[in-house]
Amino acid sequence: MNQPEAVTCDVLVIGSGAGGMSAAITAQSSGLDVLLIEKEPWLGGTTAISGGWLWIPCNPLAQRAGIADSLDKARAYLQHELEGRYDDRRIEAFLENGPKMVAFLEQAIGKRFILGDAYPDYHPDAPGALSGGRALCPQPYDGRALGDKLHQLRPPIRELTLFGIKVGSGPDFQHFANAQRSLRSALYVAGRVATHFRDVLLHGRDLLLMSGNALIGRLVEAAYDRNVRIWLSSPAQRLFREGDRVVGAMALHFDAHVRIVARHGVILATGGFSHDATRRSRLFPRQFSPQAFCSLAAPGNTGDGLQMAEKIGADVEETYVNPAAWMPMSRVPYADGTFGTYPHSFDRGKPGVIAVMSDGNRFVNESDSYHDFCAALVRASATGCEPAAFLICDHRFIRRYGLGIAKPFPVPLRPYLRSGYLKRGQTLEELAVRAGIDPAGLSRTISSFNAFAAQGRDPQFGRGKNANNYYNGDAAHEPNPCLATIEKAPFYSVKVFPGDLNTFDGLNTDENARVLDGEGRAITGLYAVGADMASIFAGNYPGPGINIGAAMTFGYAAARHIAALAELSSRSAADMATSLP
Repeated sequence: MNQPEAVTCDVLVIGSGAGGMSAAITAQSSGLDVLLIEKEPWLGGTTAISGGWLWIPCNPLAQRAGIADSLDKARAYLQHELEGRYDDRRIEAFLENGPKMVAFLEQAIGKRFILGDAYPDYHPDAPGALSGGRALCPQPYDGRALGDKLHQLRPPIRELTLFGIKVGSGPDFQHFANAQRSLRSALYVAGRVATHFRDVLLHGRDLLLMSGNALIGRLVEAAYDRNVRIWLSSPAQRLFREGDRVVGAMALHFDAHVRIVARHGVILATGGFSHDATRRSRLFPRQFSPQAFCSLAAPGNTGDGLQMAEKIGADVEETYVNPAAWMPMSRVPYADGTFGTYPHSFDRGKPGVIAVMSDGNRFVNESDSYHDFCAALVRASATGCEPAAFLICDHRFIRRYGLGIAKPFPVPLRPYLRSGYLKRGQTLEELAVRAGIDPAGLSRTISSFNAFAAQGRDPQFGRGKNANNYYNGDAAHEPNPCLATIEKAPFYSVKVFPGDLNTFDGLNTDENARVLDGEGRAITGLYAVGADMASIFAGNYPGPGINIGAAMTFGYAAARHIAALAELSSRSAADMATSLP
């Protein structure tokens, strides 16, 4: 039998999301020869279709802006959030390396981040929390800087665009949200639309990259500038271990098996197991039914890293209170019988919408974080209700804010009504019958809600109680940016299901991102970052961008650790050579 072709590198990175890219750029910048392989035909993984936020306490942008953050505050907040699962060594590594990673990337890609100075931690009233300054997002990126490599980036998903335009995080989103009320914003949006259609006509795609696409675009540019070798459509199949050390992996490249020898380390960054049906069915709550499967993770995230590492003795953490990052999602039907997925990040928090179960009762503060909303939905459906909720609004709301994939005025609602995505009724009772909600329960809930919403109060769930609620609301609406009555017919609903953004359970690692075996010992030469690493937040979701922030931080830390060991090995070899007679 022919032996597979062999390729050698210093560091092998498996996966091209933010964690893998951060590791590759850091390692190459440290003088190591890096090969990055990606199983899919695009670069970027889930990061490329995400909002692109990073949660990094005491980051350089916050320090320059004079925001009063400290490592002690961050420790206090995380100790509160992690509920007894606080891992001192890994948390300290994250807090120490996070600001260093941002500073390093500011040099590598230029100062191209925007500070979320008004984007709060998700539980802003907890000890050590901040009302803004720990979250960063990328500035828009001109895709022309990538030249012919632009086609390698994973494009935005259809459901998260407007006429094919990806609305970005931060200022871009605010302009689109205010286009009906601000001439400046309306002109901005008109310019974005015109630029988009020009780019599509001349280049076949939008050239102004936003959010996660912008972040990945800059990282890819930095990787190629540093001569990182990148292979697309090249899935890793198994790891090689010699003695107690991982020395490389087998991959499929151009339909040929290639043995990749990694002299100093292998970094797993394959994106977790959102699309691994077997592990998902074992670890996810039963409410995540296969019939209503909803995930925003890249389709290639099938648990490859976990499976390969388990086969050589690695230990997988499977006991977190939440095995994944939750997001309520609606299923978007298309004419060909397929379905898309729409994440309900912000519409839930706006004034004039509520969420109910099929019995017509509310179950949650709709303006809380998407993760908390979805966790409450899972709890509410544990009593026997269908594992789904219904967002309810009136005509005034949907024309002002939209609902799910149905956009605000002047975009017509007819296509969404015709497809069945939206349900509509001239009365609440009619809407309830069409949506599958108990009519009496819904009428009773709306009547009670309206009586207090008119006063800006929500005695049932305290909506509008904190800075994160306010951020998800409408600051221009008074007296409470999260509350308005639901009374102007016709009425609308969309059905939402529990879904995931990525997984939290993963490979147990130490503070340097080295993978551990079942005895808690580091497996020499093997590292895991991103969703392949068991989340340092232990199944909790303390703030915006915790997944990308931790992925990039430990990608940086892993590469620095490998580089330090490589330098030590080189010095030892040199010392030995000089001591020979």
